Amino acid sequence: MTHRSNSIVFFFLLSPLLLSQTMPEIIFHGNKTISQKILAGEISGNKTNYFLDSSKQILDEKFHQLYNEAGYFHFRLDSITTYQSEDSLQQEIHLFLTEGEPTNIHKIILRGIDSLNDKSILRESEYLEGTIFTKQKIENFIEQIFNKLDEEGYPFAKIKIESVSFYTDSASQNYFADSYLSINKEKEGKIDRIEIIGNSKTKDYVIFRELGLQYHEKYSQKKINEIPKRLNRLRFFDPLAEPQFYFSQKDEGVLKIEVKEKETNNFDGIIGYLPGDTKTGSGYFSGLVNVSLRNLFGTGRAAAFRWQKIDRLSQELELKYFEPWLFDFPFHLNFGLFQKKQDSSFVQRTYSLALDYTATSEVTVSGTFDYEKVIPSLNDYGYISVYDATSISTGLTLKYDSRDDPYSPTEGMYFANAYVYTRKKISGPAALITATTETKVTHQKIITDFNIYYEPFKRQVTALGLHGKELQGSQVEISDMFLLGGTNSLRGYRENQFLASRIAWANLEYRFLLTRRTFAFSFFDVGYFLQRENVELNIPKSFGTKIGYGIGLHIETGLGILNVNFAFAKGDSFSEGKIHFGILNEF
Repeated sequence: MTHRSNSIVFFFLLSPLLLSQTMPEIIFHGNKTISQKILAGEISGNKTNYFLDSSKQILDEKFHQLYNEAGYFHFRLDSITTYQSEDSLQQEIHLFLTEGEPTNIHKIILRGIDSLNDKSILRESEYLEGTIFTKQKIENFIEQIFNKLDEEGYPFAKIKIESVSFYTDSASQNYFADSYLSINKEKEGKIDRIEIIGNSKTKDYVIFRELGLQYHEKYSQKKINEIPKRLNRLRFFDPLAEPQFYFSQKDEGVLKIEVKEKETNNFDGIIGYLPGDTKTGSGYFSGLVNVSLRNLFGTGRAAAFRWQKIDRLSQELELKYFEPWLFDFPFHLNFGLFQKKQDSSFVQRTYSLALDYTATSEVTVSGTFDYEKVIPSLNDYGYISVYDATSISTGLTLKYDSRDDPYSPTEGMYFANAYVYTRKKISGPAALITATTETKVTHQKIITDFNIYYEPFKRQVTALGLHGKELQGSQVEISDMFLLGGTNSLRGYRENQFLASRIAWANLEYRFLLTRRTFAFSFFDVGYFLQRENVELNIPKSFGTKIGYGIGLHIETGLGILNVNFAFAKGDSFSEGKIHFGILNEF
């Protein structure tokens, strides 16, 4: 009722000054701590007669509140005067203030803590001594105590402000305040039991080993906050809420984790038949089959199969298997087989093995080993574009992942940096090997991926990705090069449109979250490629910078994460836009 009455006073007590063509300029005198802009903001829009006692009282209350929050409890609004020109076009309101001296913190007396075990809390209280006393400062200090006690195993601690004593030092005439806080730590929390609810498929031990917790260890809020991130990275569940901690009737500390399993077996495929004619001969099948089986039998193991036939003469075949937590240690094995037939140029077959070590919940180190065989084919023009070669590659990869969710992050960062060293032995064909041909060559690959996510507004996320791949060495062939273009790199261009020994691209997206893992977005991509010349293999030099942009949808479905993009290359008309469509590879 008081607030409404004040509004009525401001509305009806109109000053003659406000009836003129211009609003009066308000000028404050005596303010040093709070700027004129902030003070004027408290009275802007208030149509009041500044000389009425009731209006002056309202302004005095507003300014007192501002100064009290800043630690100045002896503020006064002394007087208000006005100046008006003879033509009534120039008007000024002058407000004279006395801020007074601030009130400083003399002591914060803490009751209920141990001077030996709680030194950090006492040290923080000492840092505040001699600083200006404000409500916000005391509240922040109490929040620090809560956080500290949470990490020490006291999640149910209570803090009470018993009293605040204000006084004036007679010698210095300075103002001081003593705050008295009582702290009740309550019962120490220990994780004696872990309850997992909702995992009908996933084995309990698969979840336990990802938690990073030990039975009977002290409660730590920091570790509890990490649990949703850890389990989300498994990609077996819908986004997790923060676990609950409570004491059972047997006085056991119970950590309750509730999960909701999602579909982990995905099938993505399309097959078409292109009939032949008198020029091309018989017809052929083309298309894509992608099968991903994650969390096999609820054990966290995974397997994947992918077949893609791009045209009559080109196709790819890939098999993968993932074995987590070898011998119950955080080591994970990845096996892979990849075979690629590139039109009439070559057949490339690669066997891969990787060992991952999870150093922390955010840091992973991987060692890789690849064996590759390239078999050239005679093309339609009667020459061979690649060597008959065998390669052995070893590499090291460092990953850092602090994203809150791998499917639709709203915060965090992902960084991966890989170095691969390759030794290649060229054994033929004899027609391509000359006196200057190196039959034993080495290559080095450097691959970098960086993604960062930020939520500037609720349900809106900015995502920035920077990526680069560099291949260095002699006798670089088409089978060694990187591919750029399409859904996963430079949108607005055909899949794998550009072939190069150096590629780099950046993706900028602005996302609007429709649900936790479904969002619409606009994007802008820019990519660069460089293909070095190789005279012996008839590879010309080429390079360029390309731009793509458009809109898209990232949709969580029962079959997996569906990505649909409508993208344009620079200079494309609307009819030339490209639709990139596919299920996200979650292996």
